[in-house]
Amino acid sequence: MGENTDVTVTTKAKTKTLFSLLTQPIQWLQMLSSKLNPSFVIGVFLIYGLGQGLSGSLFKVVADYYWKDVQKLQPSTVQLFVGVYFIPWVLKPLWGLLTDAFPVRGYRRRPYFIISGLIGTVSAATVALTGNLAATAALMCFLGVSASLAIADVTIDACIARNSIEVRELAPDLQSLCGYFSGAGALVGYLASGFFVHRLGPQESLGLLALSPALTIVLGFVIYENRTSHIEKKQISQAVMKNVGTTIRSIFKTIRYPQVWKPSLFMFLSLALNVTTHEGHFYWYTDPKLGPAFSQEFVGVIYAIGAVASLIGVLIYHKALKDYAFRDLVFYAQLLYGISGVLDLIFILRWNLIIGIPDYFFVVIEESATRITGKIRWMPMMVLSTQLCPLGIEGTFFALLMCIDSMGALLSRWGGGLLLRLLHITRTDFTNLWLAVLIRDLLRFSILALVFLVPKTGQYEELLPSDVSENNTVHDVDEENLELVPFNGKTEL
Repeated sequence: MGENTDVTVTTKAKTKTLFSLLTQPIQWLQMLSSKLNPSFVIGVFLIYGLGQGLSGSLFKVVADYYWKDVQKLQPSTVQLFVGVYFIPWVLKPLWGLLTDAFPVRGYRRRPYFIISGLIGTVSAATVALTGNLAATAALMCFLGVSASLAIADVTIDACIARNSIEVRELAPDLQSLCGYFSGAGALVGYLASGFFVHRLGPQESLGLLALSPALTIVLGFVIYENRTSHIEKKQISQAVMKNVGTTIRSIFKTIRYPQVWKPSLFMFLSLALNVTTHEGHFYWYTDPKLGPAFSQEFVGVIYAIGAVASLIGVLIYHKALKDYAFRDLVFYAQLLYGISGVLDLIFILRWNLIIGIPDYFFVVIEESATRITGKIRWMPMMVLSTQLCPLGIEGTFFALLMCIDSMGALLSRWGGGLLLRLLHITRTDFTNLWLAVLIRDLLRFSILALVFLVPKTGQYEELLPSDVSENNTVHDVDEENLELVPFNGKTEL
Protein backbone atom coordinates (compact mmCIF):
# COMPACT_ATOMS: atom_id res chain seq x y z
CA MET A 1 0.00 0.00 0.00
CA GLY A 2 2.80 2.34 0.92
CA GLU A 3 4.61 1.58 -2.32
CA ASN A 4 1.50 2.43 -4.34
CA THR A 5 1.18 5.73 -2.49
CA ASP A 6 4.82 6.60 -3.24
CA VAL A 7 4.36 5.79 -6.91
CA THR A 8 1.24 7.97 -7.04
CA VAL A 9 3.03 10.88 -5.39
CA THR A 10 5.99 10.52 -7.76
CA THR A 11 3.70 10.43 -10.78
CA LYS A 12 1.87 13.55 -9.61
CA ALA A 13 5.18 15.34 -9.04
CA LYS A 14 6.39 14.46 -12.56
CA THR A 15 3.09 15.60 -14.04
CA LYS A 16 3.29 18.86 -12.11
CA THR A 17 6.88 19.41 -13.28
CA LEU A 18 5.93 18.74 -16.91
CA PHE A 19 2.95 21.08 -16.65
CA SER A 20 5.18 23.74 -15.12
CA LEU A 21 7.65 23.45 -18.00
CA LEU A 22 4.83 23.86 -20.50
CA THR A 23 3.30 26.87 -18.77
CA GLN A 24 6.55 28.72 -17.99
CA PRO A 25 6.84 30.32 -21.46
CA ILE A 26 3.23 31.52 -21.26
CA GLN A 27 3.78 32.95 -17.78
CA TRP A 28 6.98 34.62 -18.97
CA LEU A 29 5.17 36.28 -21.88
CA GLN A 30 2.40 37.40 -19.53
CA MET A 31 5.00 38.91 -17.21
CA LEU A 32 6.63 40.84 -20.08
CA SER A 33 3.24 42.01 -21.33
CA SER A 34 2.19 43.23 -17.90
CA LYS A 35 5.43 45.09 -17.19
CA LEU A 36 5.80 46.52 -20.69
CA ASN A 37 2.91 46.39 -23.15
CA PRO A 38 1.11 43.52 -24.95
CA SER A 39 1.45 45.32 -28.27
CA PHE A 40 5.21 45.48 -27.82
CA VAL A 41 5.38 41.69 -27.55
CA ILE A 42 3.17 41.32 -30.62
CA GLY A 43 5.37 43.75 -32.55
CA VAL A 44 8.50 41.77 -31.68
CA PHE A 45 6.76 38.60 -32.88
CA LEU A 46 5.79 40.13 -36.23
CA ILE A 47 9.17 41.70 -37.00
CA TYR A 48 11.53 39.17 -35.43
CA GLY A 49 9.44 36.01 -35.76
CA LEU A 50 7.78 36.41 -39.16
CA GLY A 51 10.23 38.95 -40.61
CA GLN A 52 13.78 38.10 -39.64
CA GLY A 53 12.99 34.51 -38.64
CA LEU A 54 10.60 33.08 -41.24
CA SER A 55 11.34 35.38 -44.19
CA GLY A 56 15.06 35.58 -43.39
CA SER A 57 15.46 31.80 -43.43
CA LEU A 58 13.46 31.41 -46.65
CA PHE A 59 15.53 34.21 -48.18
CA LYS A 60 18.79 32.51 -47.28
CA VAL A 61 18.00 29.07 -48.70
CA VAL A 62 15.91 30.05 -51.71
CA ALA A 63 18.33 32.81 -52.79
CA ASP A 64 21.26 30.36 -52.62
CA TYR A 65 19.49 27.96 -54.97
CA TYR A 66 18.35 30.84 -57.18
CA TRP A 67 21.91 32.06 -57.74
CA LYS A 68 23.24 28.53 -58.17
CA ASP A 69 20.59 26.90 -60.36
CA VAL A 70 18.83 29.79 -62.12
CA GLN A 71 21.60 32.39 -62.55
CA LYS A 72 24.42 29.78 -62.44
CA LEU A 73 26.93 32.07 -60.73
CA GLN A 74 30.24 31.16 -59.09
CA PRO A 75 30.28 30.88 -55.25
CA SER A 76 32.74 33.78 -54.85
CA THR A 77 30.44 36.04 -56.92
CA VAL A 78 27.40 35.02 -54.86
CA GLN A 79 29.34 35.73 -51.66
CA LEU A 80 30.01 39.26 -52.93
CA PHE A 81 26.35 39.66 -53.96
CA VAL A 82 25.26 38.67 -50.47
CA GLY A 83 27.39 41.51 -49.18
CA VAL A 84 25.66 43.94 -51.56
CA TYR A 85 22.14 43.21 -50.36
CA PHE A 86 23.41 43.44 -46.81
CA ILE A 87 24.05 47.17 -47.38
CA PRO A 88 20.57 48.29 -46.14
CA TRP A 89 21.56 46.95 -42.72
CA VAL A 90 24.65 49.15 -42.79
CA LEU A 91 22.35 52.13 -43.41
CA LYS A 92 20.33 51.50 -40.25
CA PRO A 93 21.35 54.83 -38.65
CA LEU A 94 19.73 56.59 -41.61
CA TRP A 95 16.47 54.67 -41.10
CA GLY A 96 16.69 55.36 -37.36
CA LEU A 97 17.22 59.08 -37.95
CA LEU A 98 14.25 59.18 -40.33
CA THR A 99 11.91 57.50 -37.86
CA ASP A 100 13.14 59.58 -34.92
CA ALA A 101 13.33 63.03 -36.50
CA PHE A 102 11.11 63.01 -39.60
CA PRO A 103 7.49 62.25 -38.69
CA VAL A 104 4.98 61.85 -41.52
CA ARG A 105 1.65 63.57 -40.83
CA GLY A 106 2.53 63.53 -37.16
CA TYR A 107 3.54 59.86 -36.95
CA ARG A 108 7.07 58.56 -36.46
CA ARG A 109 6.49 54.80 -36.71
CA ARG A 110 3.37 53.97 -38.71
CA PRO A 111 4.54 55.38 -42.09
CA TYR A 112 7.86 53.54 -41.97
CA PHE A 113 6.19 50.19 -41.30
CA ILE A 114 4.01 50.79 -44.35
CA ILE A 115 6.90 51.98 -46.53
CA SER A 116 9.08 48.99 -45.60
CA GLY A 117 6.20 46.61 -46.30
CA LEU A 118 5.53 48.08 -49.73
CA ILE A 119 9.20 47.90 -50.71
CA GLY A 120 9.47 44.26 -49.67
CA THR A 121 6.20 43.14 -51.27
CA VAL A 122 6.96 44.75 -54.65
CA SER A 123 10.57 43.49 -54.70
CA ALA A 124 9.67 39.88 -53.84
CA ALA A 125 6.80 39.79 -56.33
CA THR A 126 8.98 41.21 -59.11
CA VAL A 127 11.76 38.64 -58.85
CA ALA A 128 9.26 35.79 -58.46
CA LEU A 129 7.00 36.69 -61.39
CA THR A 130 9.57 37.95 -63.91
CA GLY A 131 11.21 35.23 -65.98
CA ASN A 132 14.75 35.50 -67.42
CA LEU A 133 15.58 38.33 -65.05
CA ALA A 134 19.12 39.69 -65.42
CA ALA A 135 21.45 39.04 -62.49
CA THR A 136 21.78 42.78 -61.79
CA ALA A 137 18.00 43.26 -61.76
CA ALA A 138 17.56 40.27 -59.46
CA LEU A 139 20.22 41.71 -57.15
CA MET A 140 18.26 44.98 -56.96
CA CYS A 141 15.10 43.05 -56.02
CA PHE A 142 16.98 41.21 -53.29
CA LEU A 143 18.31 44.57 -52.15
CA GLY A 144 14.69 45.74 -51.81
CA VAL A 145 13.70 42.69 -49.77
CA SER A 146 16.68 43.27 -47.47
CA ALA A 147 15.87 46.99 -47.14
CA SER A 148 12.31 46.11 -46.14
CA LEU A 149 13.53 43.88 -43.32
CA ALA A 150 16.10 46.47 -42.18
CA ILE A 151 13.66 49.41 -41.99
CA ALA A 152 11.08 47.39 -40.05
CA ASP A 153 13.83 46.10 -37.76
CA VAL A 154 15.00 49.63 -36.90
CA THR A 155 11.53 50.65 -35.79
CA ILE A 156 11.03 47.75 -33.41
CA ASP A 157 14.64 48.00 -32.17
CA ALA A 158 13.95 51.55 -30.98
CA CYS A 159 11.17 50.20 -28.77
CA ILE A 160 13.43 47.41 -27.49
CA ALA A 161 16.21 49.86 -26.63
CA ARG A 162 13.85 52.19 -24.76
CA ASN A 163 12.29 49.38 -22.73
CA SER A 164 15.74 47.95 -21.96
CA ILE A 165 16.82 51.31 -20.58
CA GLU A 166 13.66 52.09 -18.61
CA VAL A 167 13.31 48.55 -17.17
CA ARG A 168 16.94 47.44 -16.98
CA GLU A 169 16.20 44.20 -15.14
CA LEU A 170 14.33 43.02 -18.25
CA ALA A 171 17.08 43.85 -20.76
CA PRO A 172 18.37 40.24 -21.01
CA ASP A 173 14.79 38.97 -21.17
CA LEU A 174 14.01 41.23 -24.13
CA GLN A 175 16.97 39.88 -26.08
CA SER A 176 15.86 36.36 -25.17
CA LEU A 177 12.38 37.24 -26.46
CA CYS A 178 13.84 38.37 -29.79
CA GLY A 179 16.00 35.25 -29.93
CA TYR A 180 13.09 32.90 -29.24
CA PHE A 181 10.82 34.49 -31.83
CA SER A 182 13.49 34.71 -34.54
CA GLY A 183 14.67 31.17 -33.80
CA ALA A 184 11.16 29.72 -33.94
CA GLY A 185 10.42 31.58 -37.17
CA ALA A 186 13.70 30.42 -38.68
CA LEU A 187 12.90 26.82 -37.73
CA VAL A 188 9.62 26.92 -39.65
CA GLY A 189 11.20 28.74 -42.57
CA TYR A 190 14.11 26.34 -42.94
CA LEU A 191 11.89 23.27 -42.68
CA ALA A 192 9.61 24.64 -45.40
CA SER A 193 12.32 26.11 -47.66
CA GLY A 194 13.70 22.83 -49.01
CA PHE A 195 10.18 21.54 -49.69
CA PHE A 196 9.17 24.67 -51.60
CA VAL A 197 12.40 24.79 -53.61
CA HIS A 198 11.88 21.16 -54.60
CA ARG A 199 8.17 21.53 -55.43
CA LEU A 200 7.99 25.07 -56.84
CA GLY A 201 11.55 25.79 -57.93
CA PRO A 202 13.88 28.54 -56.63
CA GLN A 203 12.32 31.44 -58.55
CA GLU A 204 8.68 30.71 -57.75
CA SER A 205 9.54 30.09 -54.09
CA LEU A 206 10.80 33.67 -53.85
CA GLY A 207 7.15 34.79 -54.01
CA LEU A 208 6.76 33.54 -50.42
CA LEU A 209 9.01 36.40 -49.32
CA ALA A 210 6.10 38.79 -49.96
CA LEU A 211 4.17 37.36 -46.98
CA SER A 212 6.08 39.10 -44.19
CA PRO A 213 6.22 42.61 -45.75
CA ALA A 214 2.49 42.35 -46.57
CA LEU A 215 1.78 41.76 -42.86
CA THR A 216 4.12 44.65 -42.04
CA ILE A 217 1.88 46.93 -44.13
CA VAL A 218 -1.11 45.78 -42.08
CA LEU A 219 0.85 46.41 -38.88
CA GLY A 220 1.51 49.96 -40.01
CA PHE A 221 -2.23 50.61 -40.32
CA VAL A 222 -3.38 48.96 -37.07
CA ILE A 223 -0.62 49.92 -34.65
CA TYR A 224 -1.50 52.88 -32.46
CA GLU A 225 0.86 55.78 -31.96
CA ASN A 226 0.39 59.14 -30.29
CA ARG A 227 0.28 61.81 -32.95
CA THR A 228 2.46 64.89 -32.56
CA SER A 229 0.70 68.16 -31.85
CA HIS A 230 -0.34 70.26 -34.87
CA ILE A 231 2.03 73.12 -35.67
CA GLU A 232 2.74 75.23 -38.74
CA LYS A 233 4.94 73.85 -41.53
CA LYS A 234 7.66 76.40 -40.84
CA GLN A 235 7.71 75.39 -37.20
CA ILE A 236 7.82 71.74 -38.25
CA SER A 237 10.91 72.37 -40.41
CA GLN A 238 12.61 74.26 -37.62
CA ALA A 239 11.75 71.55 -35.10
CA VAL A 240 13.04 68.80 -37.42
CA MET A 241 16.34 70.59 -38.02
CA LYS A 242 16.72 71.22 -34.32
CA ASN A 243 16.01 67.55 -33.56
CA VAL A 244 18.51 66.37 -36.16
CA GLY A 245 21.20 68.70 -34.84
CA THR A 246 20.55 67.71 -31.23
CA THR A 247 20.58 64.03 -32.14
CA ILE A 248 23.89 64.26 -34.02
CA ARG A 249 25.56 66.21 -31.20
CA SER A 250 24.31 63.71 -28.63
CA ILE A 251 25.61 60.79 -30.70
CA PHE A 252 29.10 62.28 -30.98
CA LYS A 253 29.13 63.06 -27.26
CA THR A 254 28.08 59.54 -26.30
CA ILE A 255 30.36 57.66 -28.69
CA ARG A 256 33.42 59.39 -27.19
CA TYR A 257 32.95 57.66 -23.84
CA PRO A 258 35.45 54.74 -23.52
CA GLN A 259 32.71 52.48 -22.15
CA VAL A 260 30.91 53.01 -25.49
CA TRP A 261 33.57 53.06 -28.22
CA LYS A 262 35.62 50.16 -26.83
CA PRO A 263 32.84 47.51 -26.90
CA SER A 264 31.61 48.96 -30.21
CA LEU A 265 35.08 48.45 -31.66
CA PHE A 266 35.15 44.89 -30.35
CA MET A 267 31.79 44.06 -31.92
CA PHE A 268 32.96 45.45 -35.25
CA LEU A 269 36.27 43.58 -35.24
CA SER A 270 34.74 40.32 -33.98
CA LEU A 271 32.38 40.34 -36.96
CA ALA A 272 34.82 41.62 -39.58
CA LEU A 273 37.49 39.05 -38.68
CA ASN A 274 34.96 36.22 -38.70
CA VAL A 275 35.08 35.84 -42.51
CA THR A 276 32.28 33.69 -43.85
CA THR A 277 32.78 30.95 -46.43
CA HIS A 278 29.10 29.97 -46.50
CA GLU A 279 28.66 29.94 -50.29
CA GLY A 280 31.66 27.66 -50.71
CA HIS A 281 30.12 25.27 -48.18
CA PHE A 282 26.71 25.42 -49.87
CA TYR A 283 28.06 24.58 -53.33
CA TRP A 284 30.14 21.76 -51.82
CA TYR A 285 27.17 20.43 -49.82
CA THR A 286 25.09 20.04 -52.98
CA ASP A 287 27.80 18.84 -55.39
CA PRO A 288 26.91 15.28 -56.56
CA LYS A 289 30.53 14.21 -57.19
CA LEU A 290 32.94 16.09 -54.93
CA GLY A 291 30.67 16.79 -51.95
CA PRO A 292 28.18 14.87 -49.82
CA ALA A 293 25.41 15.63 -52.38
CA PHE A 294 22.75 16.70 -49.90
CA SER A 295 19.26 17.04 -51.39
CA GLN A 296 17.25 20.26 -51.38
CA GLU A 297 15.02 18.99 -48.61
CA PHE A 298 17.96 17.94 -46.45
CA VAL A 299 19.69 21.31 -46.86
CA GLY A 300 16.53 22.87 -45.40
CA VAL A 301 16.62 20.30 -42.59
CA ILE A 302 20.26 21.16 -41.82
CA TYR A 303 19.41 24.83 -41.42
CA ALA A 304 16.27 23.92 -39.42
CA ILE A 305 18.44 21.94 -37.02
CA GLY A 306 20.63 25.03 -36.79
CA ALA A 307 17.56 27.09 -35.89
CA VAL A 308 16.70 24.63 -33.10
CA ALA A 309 20.30 24.85 -31.90
CA SER A 310 20.02 28.66 -31.88
CA LEU A 311 16.93 28.35 -29.67
CA ILE A 312 18.88 26.06 -27.36
CA GLY A 313 21.64 28.68 -27.24
CA VAL A 314 19.11 31.35 -26.30
CA LEU A 315 17.65 29.04 -23.63
CA ILE A 316 21.09 28.32 -22.15
CA TYR A 317 21.84 32.04 -22.02
CA HIS A 318 18.42 32.90 -20.56
CA LYS A 319 18.52 30.22 -17.87
CA ALA A 320 22.17 30.12 -16.85
CA LEU A 321 24.29 32.98 -18.20
CA LYS A 322 22.44 36.25 -17.56
CA ASP A 323 24.26 36.90 -14.28
CA TYR A 324 27.81 36.60 -15.60
CA ALA A 325 29.93 39.68 -16.34
CA PHE A 326 30.15 40.72 -19.98
CA ARG A 327 33.88 40.14 -20.44
CA ASP A 328 34.04 36.66 -18.90
CA LEU A 329 31.02 35.44 -20.81
CA VAL A 330 32.20 36.81 -24.15
CA PHE A 331 35.69 35.31 -23.73
CA TYR A 332 34.55 31.75 -23.07
CA ALA A 333 31.77 31.95 -25.66
CA GLN A 334 34.26 33.12 -28.32
CA LEU A 335 36.64 30.31 -27.34
CA LEU A 336 33.91 27.70 -27.77
CA TYR A 337 32.87 29.32 -31.05
CA GLY A 338 36.40 28.97 -32.39
CA ILE A 339 36.58 25.34 -31.29
CA SER A 340 33.24 24.57 -32.97
CA GLY A 341 34.63 25.90 -36.25
CA VAL A 342 37.21 23.11 -36.27
CA LEU A 343 34.34 20.70 -36.96
CA ASP A 344 33.91 22.37 -40.36
CA LEU A 345 37.53 21.59 -41.16
CA ILE A 346 37.10 17.95 -40.15
CA PHE A 347 34.01 17.72 -42.37
CA ILE A 348 35.63 19.31 -45.44
CA LEU A 349 38.65 16.99 -45.14
CA ARG A 350 36.21 14.04 -44.75
CA TRP A 351 37.95 12.88 -41.59
CA ASN A 352 34.49 12.10 -40.23
CA LEU A 353 34.32 9.15 -42.65
CA ILE A 354 37.70 7.89 -41.46
CA ILE A 355 36.42 7.71 -37.87
CA GLY A 356 33.14 6.17 -39.05
CA ILE A 357 30.67 9.09 -38.70
CA PRO A 358 28.34 9.44 -41.74
CA ASP A 359 27.99 12.82 -43.46
CA TYR A 360 24.31 13.17 -42.58
CA PHE A 361 25.03 12.69 -38.88
CA PHE A 362 28.23 14.73 -38.70
CA VAL A 363 26.73 17.79 -40.38
CA VAL A 364 24.05 17.82 -37.67
CA ILE A 365 26.76 17.84 -34.98
CA GLU A 366 28.71 20.57 -36.77
CA GLU A 367 25.69 22.82 -37.40
CA SER A 368 24.37 22.43 -33.84
CA ALA A 369 27.70 23.21 -32.18
CA THR A 370 28.27 26.29 -34.36
CA ARG A 371 24.77 27.68 -33.83
CA ILE A 372 24.66 27.14 -30.07
CA THR A 373 28.06 28.71 -29.40
CA GLY A 374 27.39 31.49 -31.91
CA LYS A 375 24.15 32.45 -30.21
CA ILE A 376 25.67 32.34 -26.71
CA ARG A 377 28.51 34.49 -28.04
CA TRP A 378 26.19 37.11 -29.50
CA MET A 379 23.41 37.41 -26.91
CA PRO A 380 25.47 39.35 -24.30
CA MET A 381 26.72 41.69 -27.01
CA MET A 382 23.13 42.58 -27.93
CA VAL A 383 22.31 43.22 -24.28
CA LEU A 384 25.41 45.39 -24.02
CA SER A 385 24.31 47.36 -27.09
CA THR A 386 20.96 48.24 -25.52
CA GLN A 387 22.72 49.35 -22.32
CA LEU A 388 24.91 51.77 -24.28
CA CYS A 389 21.93 53.72 -25.69
CA PRO A 390 21.02 57.04 -24.02
CA LEU A 391 17.34 57.85 -23.54
CA GLY A 392 16.00 60.34 -26.04
CA ILE A 393 18.10 59.10 -28.98
CA GLU A 394 17.83 55.39 -28.28
CA GLY A 395 16.37 54.60 -31.72
CA THR A 396 19.09 56.36 -33.69
CA PHE A 397 21.93 55.31 -31.39
CA PHE A 398 20.93 51.65 -31.32
CA ALA A 399 20.68 51.80 -35.12
CA LEU A 400 24.20 53.27 -35.16
CA LEU A 401 25.52 50.39 -33.07
CA MET A 402 23.77 47.91 -35.34
CA CYS A 403 25.26 49.75 -38.32
CA ILE A 404 28.74 49.22 -36.87
CA ASP A 405 27.91 45.54 -36.49
CA SER A 406 26.50 45.41 -40.03
CA MET A 407 29.66 46.98 -41.44
CA GLY A 408 31.65 44.26 -39.73
CA ALA A 409 29.32 41.60 -41.12
CA LEU A 410 29.56 43.17 -44.59
CA LEU A 411 33.36 43.00 -44.48
CA SER A 412 33.03 39.42 -43.28
CA ARG A 413 30.99 38.49 -46.36
CA TRP A 414 33.16 40.37 -48.83
CA GLY A 415 36.29 39.06 -47.14
CA GLY A 416 34.95 35.54 -47.49
CA GLY A 417 34.12 36.13 -51.16
CA LEU A 418 37.62 37.47 -51.79
CA LEU A 419 39.12 34.49 -49.97
CA LEU A 420 37.11 32.04 -52.09
CA ARG A 421 38.22 33.83 -55.27
CA LEU A 422 41.92 33.99 -54.27
CA LEU A 423 41.91 30.27 -53.47
CA HIS A 424 40.15 29.51 -56.80
CA ILE A 425 37.13 27.83 -55.22
CA THR A 426 34.50 27.52 -57.99
CA ARG A 427 31.27 25.65 -58.75
CA THR A 428 33.24 22.47 -59.49
CA ASP A 429 36.65 22.95 -57.80
CA PHE A 430 36.79 22.67 -53.99
CA THR A 431 40.43 21.68 -53.67
CA ASN A 432 41.35 24.64 -51.44
CA LEU A 433 38.09 24.88 -49.50
CA TRP A 434 39.77 23.30 -46.48
CA LEU A 435 42.40 26.06 -46.52
CA ALA A 436 39.71 28.76 -46.57
CA VAL A 437 38.07 27.13 -43.53
CA LEU A 438 41.41 26.87 -41.73
CA ILE A 439 42.14 30.59 -42.27
CA ARG A 440 38.63 31.44 -41.05
CA ASP A 441 39.12 29.36 -37.87
CA LEU A 442 42.48 30.98 -37.08
CA LEU A 443 40.86 34.41 -37.37
CA ARG A 444 38.14 33.33 -34.95
CA PHE A 445 40.73 32.42 -32.33
CA SER A 446 42.57 35.71 -32.90
CA ILE A 447 39.47 37.59 -31.69
CA LEU A 448 40.19 36.34 -28.16
CA ALA A 449 43.06 38.85 -27.99
CA LEU A 450 40.52 41.71 -28.28
CA VAL A 451 38.20 40.75 -25.42
CA PHE A 452 39.87 43.35 -23.17
CA LEU A 453 37.73 45.93 -25.00
CA VAL A 454 34.58 44.46 -23.44
CA PRO A 455 33.64 45.93 -20.02
CA LYS A 456 33.91 43.80 -16.89
CA THR A 457 30.56 45.02 -15.57
CA GLY A 458 27.52 42.83 -15.02
CA GLN A 459 24.65 42.71 -17.48
CA TYR A 460 22.27 44.64 -15.22
CA GLU A 461 24.61 47.49 -14.38
CA GLU A 462 24.36 50.95 -15.89
CA LEU A 463 27.31 51.80 -18.13
CA LEU A 464 26.67 55.42 -19.12
CA PRO A 465 27.04 58.41 -16.79
CA SER A 466 23.68 59.43 -15.32
CA ASP A 467 23.75 62.88 -16.96
CA VAL A 468 23.95 61.54 -20.54
CA SER A 469 20.27 60.72 -21.01
CA GLU A 470 19.11 63.87 -19.22
CA ASN A 471 20.51 66.03 -22.02
CA ASN A 472 19.24 63.94 -24.92
CA THR A 473 15.60 64.93 -25.17
CA VAL A 474 15.14 65.68 -28.84
CA HIS A 475 11.36 65.92 -29.16
CA ASP A 476 9.03 68.51 -27.73
CA VAL A 477 5.97 66.31 -28.05
CA ASP A 478 4.26 63.77 -25.89
CA GLU A 479 6.10 60.54 -25.18
CA GLU A 480 5.29 58.02 -27.87
CA ASN A 481 3.21 55.05 -26.87
CA LEU A 482 2.99 52.24 -29.40
CA GLU A 483 0.09 49.89 -28.92
CA LEU A 484 -2.44 48.15 -31.08
CA VAL A 485 -5.73 49.93 -31.72
CA PRO A 486 -8.08 48.65 -29.01
CA PHE A 487 -11.02 46.60 -30.13
CA ASN A 488 -13.31 48.23 -27.60
CA GLY A 489 -13.54 51.88 -26.86
CA LYS A 490 -12.59 54.94 -28.84
CA THR A 491 -9.09 56.12 -29.51
CA GLU A 492 -8.37 59.75 -30.12
CA LEU A 493 -5.41 60.64 -32.25
